Amino acid sequence: RNYSKNTRISYEAALSSFTGFLKERKLSVNPPFEYSRSVMRDFLVDLKQRKKLKETTIAHRVFVLRSFFKYLQRKRKVEVNPASFLISPKKRKSLPSFLTVSQMEELLKLPPREDIGGLRDSSILELFYSTGMRLSELADLKLSSIDFDRELIRVMGKGEKERIIPVGEEALSVLKSYLDKRNSDLKDPTLVDSEVLFLNPSGKKLTSRSIARIVKKHAQKVSEDKKTSPHKLRHTFATHLLDSGMDIMAVKDLLGHSNLSTTQIYTHVTTER
Repeated sequence: RNYSKNTRISYEAALSSFTGFLKERKLSVNPPFEYSRSVMRDFLVDLKQRKKLKETTIAHRVFVLRSFFKYLQRKRKVEVNPASFLISPKKRKSLPSFLTVSQMEELLKLPPREDIGGLRDSSILELFYSTGMRLSELADLKLSSIDFDRELIRVMGKGEKERIIPVGEEALSVLKSYLDKRNSDLKDPTLVDSEVLFLNPSGKKLTSRSIARIVKKHAQKVSEDKKTSPHKLRHTFATHLLDSGMDIMAVKDLLGHSNLSTTQIYTHVTTER
């Protein structure tokens, strides 16, 4: 199905959770499966009461189990889908959290632009706010992804879907300064021409987890929300654009959403417009 790496990891985690549950109860993890409704129901109870997982996580695991056994049915490994009767818990509808314009302006001024670390952090924050891209998309950026002359960035989104996003002059200016400093400061000169855009001090690719930590470190200084993440900057990007009067279809394309319904949640949080 051409799913992204993160989707595949989440599917594997869901199935591993189920097999772990079965092993605890000394039940078979291989075909033929003989799971009663009570076994499947106990699994959901275990997720909610013992592991205290959120409704969204439990709903995802139900979906994965249904999909998995449906696949096994197609392959004629099983006759019955034991997960077909499971009912997903209702997801709580929560509005996306975002930073105000003044908070965002303050955040962008925080990293010092005199050293390589500050320039890198500043470039990351500027790109998130200027493009609204996902964390995984930013982490995978390459030098060839940036078109400085035309002020565009090419990103590879979910399902390996490519999209072109315009990027602001300020973000590009900071990024240029970072690349100049990076190439002269790298400890290993053989990595100067590395295709990876954001590197750690050792010249290796900056991981998604490290980027998230960088965002959180700076964002906590302008927001009381201690869980501020790169995704909150994506919410901020979309909300500010809609507040400024941008057409929702344009915002949908910039975010790389497949369905307009995913983008429409932002119409509930825009206030200025």
